[in-house]
Amino acid sequence: MATEPIVTGHGASTPDQDQGTPARRPPSANRTHRSAGDWAVLGVAVLIGLFIAFPFFLIVINSFKSPAEYSTGGPLALPTGLYTDGLVAFWERVNFPEKVWNSVFISGMVAVLAVLISMFNAFALGIGRVKGRLWIVVLILLANMLPQEVLLYPLYFMFREVGLYDNVWAVIIIFTVIQSAFGTYLLASVYSTFPKELLEAASIDGAGRWRILWRVVYPISRPTLSVLLIFFFIWTWNEFLIPLTFLVSNANQTVPVAITALQGDRIMDVTTTSGSALLGLIPTLIFFLIFQRTLTRGITAGAVKS
Repeated sequence: MATEPIVTGHGASTPDQDQGTPARRPPSANRTHRSAGDWAVLGVAVLIGLFIAFPFFLIVINSFKSPAEYSTGGPLALPTGLYTDGLVAFWERVNFPEKVWNSVFISGMVAVLAVLISMFNAFALGIGRVKGRLWIVVLILLANMLPQEVLLYPLYFMFREVGLYDNVWAVIIIFTVIQSAFGTYLLASVYSTFPKELLEAASIDGAGRWRILWRVVYPISRPTLSVLLIFFFIWTWNEFLIPLTFLVSNANQTVPVAITALQGDRIMDVTTTSGSALLGLIPTLIFFLIFQRTLTRGITAGAVKS
């Protein structure tokens, strides 16, 4: 029996092509070519990052200088050794662990309570569709835009009358209301676009309002709630005016108030001040690093359409 000759040449097909295997591209074809605009945006981002990081760099290098070395070399000179007397002096003068605990307790309670209240309010406004929803949201937004200086005297008078002045719970209540106003405004906009099919399906299955909130709405909106929790914690940690007004005793002060109060006594030099700023920054930095992945997932949730 005669066999058919194998045809070779430009017109012949290989077995891989007959089976539909795509031809391999050269390695250079898979490389991403950056345009001039991309490089310009990258350069601007790097410059902004350096500009933001420069104050932190100054804090770190000046925290480990002696006062004599600072006066001789200035703020930009690198330390020749590790001078830790300023850090130790601030730690002992303000009882730093106590101040950190006060800040952590206040910020943590505010973050949790504000997220819960924001979720309840937004569920009623965004999904419950109460009457006058738009005006309520606008009123909450306007109240959130009031400067804190306007609120000081009414809040001082009110908490003094109820016996909560110079009490950490006064600050917790104030910031819970302030932060939940922003959280309600944000979540109400998110919940207003919530898929109605899921809510109707849950209602058909016999789920009530409470069960719909915790079994349907909460799991889907958990990334957004996590972002709010992190932001509320950091914002409350950095607050200064209201804690300074309502926490007058040394045992109730937060970290920012303790740093400023000690500076007002004029018993700290520049290097000790830098050390106090570094110690006050470390807890928030640790908190951010721990929840960095949660923050990234929460921000990008819903950004890519599946």
